[in-house]
Amino acid sequence: MKNRSRRLNIAVLVKSFIATGGSERYAVEVTQLLLNKDHSIDLYARVADEELSVGMNLHRVPNKFGFSSVLNSLSFALETARMLRGKKYDVIHSHERGYIQDILTIHTFSYKGGVKKCSLLKKIDRVYLSPRSGLYLWLEHRQMGTPWLVAVSSAIKEDIRKYYHRSKGVFIINPGVDTNWFHPARVKELRDEVRREERVPEAEMVVLFAGSEFRRKGLDYLIPAIGPGMRLLIVGRGEREGHYRSLAAKCGITDKVCFKGHTDDVRKYLAAADVVVLPSLSEAFGMSILEGMACGHPVVTSSEAGVSTLVEDRVNGFTFDEPTELPDILRRLLDPLERKRVGVQARQTAEKHTWQIAADEYEKLYYHVVETRNSSPLRYPSKYA
Repeated sequence: MKNRSRRLNIAVLVKSFIATGGSERYAVEVTQLLLNKDHSIDLYARVADEELSVGMNLHRVPNKFGFSSVLNSLSFALETARMLRGKKYDVIHSHERGYIQDILTIHTFSYKGGVKKCSLLKKIDRVYLSPRSGLYLWLEHRQMGTPWLVAVSSAIKEDIRKYYHRSKGVFIINPGVDTNWFHPARVKELRDEVRREERVPEAEMVVLFAGSEFRRKGLDYLIPAIGPGMRLLIVGRGEREGHYRSLAAKCGITDKVCFKGHTDDVRKYLAAADVVVLPSLSEAFGMSILEGMACGHPVVTSSEAGVSTLVEDRVNGFTFDEPTELPDILRRLLDPLERKRVGVQARQTAEKHTWQIAADEYEKLYYHVVETRNSSPLRYPSKYA
């Protein structure tokens, strides 16, 4: 096929087609933009927001075994395989564990990698004594046979290479950001009002942490790093909130650490913020960092986060290898001129990582899949651009 402008017939597989959650939002943003390119989209989902799926052909996948995450995933793979049997698509693109797809986007680190990091006793329990783990490993092994894999970050690509010895046919398409929705001018309009609501003095530097899973995202390191002239806003619901309130009290900063809970629009808190921090112990990507960059904020993230590859240390943000570096970085950012310098560079980086760019990359890959299938037996591609 030489015509890379013809309309493609695409099947998209995702459990939940909704705007909340990192992998779900990734699927929504990319799929909507492909629809806007006039491609035909058949959406196979258990749950789909009607407004978000307008213009798509929705196929409801039965929701079985909700009491078990592994059986639920296996059921989705089996049900979609059954529903797709006999149907013809140019490309089948899945965001879930399965084995029927041409392209699989991998949003998380492998289960196998997690097992490998366990202690010997726990590893024996998970690999040999746990049917649940056995099913996960079996399904994950099947998914790794997908002809084309898309990792959402270089960290995920490296995880695939390390634990499944797979490098051919594995590409990186980072999540994007809506640079119109997350824009310096938009947050500037809200800044004074929000800071008044939060009773934040003008001279105080507001550090924003946005996300759930507080422990994995490194909140234990961030709270003790909050020093004089700083205030921490924690947006999102996480485990053991009482523990983190106690930690703030132990550090003597109870009045400087604010738990805001879940929000449907993080821009309110981005408007109040001066710095966005994500000190994750493990992170496939880290959307809060890219959104902060789009708003023109300096960002700070650990080198363990997939998004860290977009951050050039001391240019458009800051990265660290050890949590002990975090207090010094935050003290440096107390300087408003330093924040402004880094924030300008951060915005320029975000403009190179929009959802439109991600959708364009997928479209190129889709056309390559069709061309490869039509010209030769299915094989792993060396490139798709």
